[in-house]
Amino acid sequence: MDVQIAMLLAQDGVVNGAVYGLMALALVLVFSVTRVIFIPQGELVAFAALSMAVLQAGGVPPTLWLLLALAALALAVEAWRWQRGALVDWGATLLWTVALPAAAGALVLLHPTSMVAQSAATLLLVTPLGPLLYRLAYRPLADATVLMLLIVSVALHGVLVGLGLLFFGAEGSRTAAFSEARLALGGLTLSGQSLVVMGVSFGLVGALFWFFGHTMVGKALRATAMNRVGARLMGIPTGLSGDLSFALAGLIGAVSGLLIAPLTTMYYDTGFLIGLKGFVAAIVGGLASYPLALAGALLVGQLEAFASFWASPFKEVLVFTLIIPVLLWRSLRSHHIEDEE
Repeated sequence: MDVQIAMLLAQDGVVNGAVYGLMALALVLVFSVTRVIFIPQGELVAFAALSMAVLQAGGVPPTLWLLLALAALALAVEAWRWQRGALVDWGATLLWTVALPAAAGALVLLHPTSMVAQSAATLLLVTPLGPLLYRLAYRPLADATVLMLLIVSVALHGVLVGLGLLFFGAEGSRTAAFSEARLALGGLTLSGQSLVVMGVSFGLVGALFWFFGHTMVGKALRATAMNRVGARLMGIPTGLSGDLSFALAGLIGAVSGLLIAPLTTMYYDTGFLIGLKGFVAAIVGGLASYPLALAGALLVGQLEAFASFWASPFKEVLVFTLIIPVLLWRSLRSHHIEDEE
């Protein structure tokens, strides 16, 4: 391996690590606020990428019908809860079940031709899926154990993978790049799409850090993550915190799908592997630290890139093996906490 090859592999590692970093941040956010290990995060990535491919082909993404079905079901559930005397925040409910699905449907049925409009349509299609899945699958089990919530995540992952196969078929798709530019930097050539991926990813990460550190909503989410009961006693609506955390996870998944689809062929089940690598990065951060999760994502990206050169058939094995020493180290440094605590 010479220096130029090493630089190319390092570039690929940073690009892949940026996407895995977004996955890791979404997983840490959702887990810290709701205690849910959101395994279907990868399916949101695949749905976004494949929906964008359908839009660029001039079709109507089947994701629209999934969104409308989930929205109608969630609205019916909220109406049923309201009739039984439960308190329902109709503002948030109508936003997720009526306003955003209607906007997504209107934009998609206009058959947008520009990449900006197609990207906006994809974001509107995929982002509301997060809070809708939370309301239907997770919120009724908000007081369940982490293991029970994990079982629900595994089941939901299986359902969404099956729907992905039904909607998009087994054929892979790739979208047009956001930029065809080439930048020569010393002996290294950077593609415009790679720069877009790194710029958007790190820009979104910076925006999230600013959001959590300088806005009241972000601070409310942090308070909910630290102490859910205490946040509720202080007047923070923890149910809406779950909505918002899953909405951010949906947005991150949609952005990740848009970024990665021009770089690799996406299949209905590709998102699961991407989500797993983001999960490895999140485990490096202990499912609690955003900076450590981001650092873990860059480590995963570099390990995958160099492993693909030295031992390509075993690159996935090497990446997932990283989780073993991390878990062993954390188990030796932390005391046992009962789930009921």
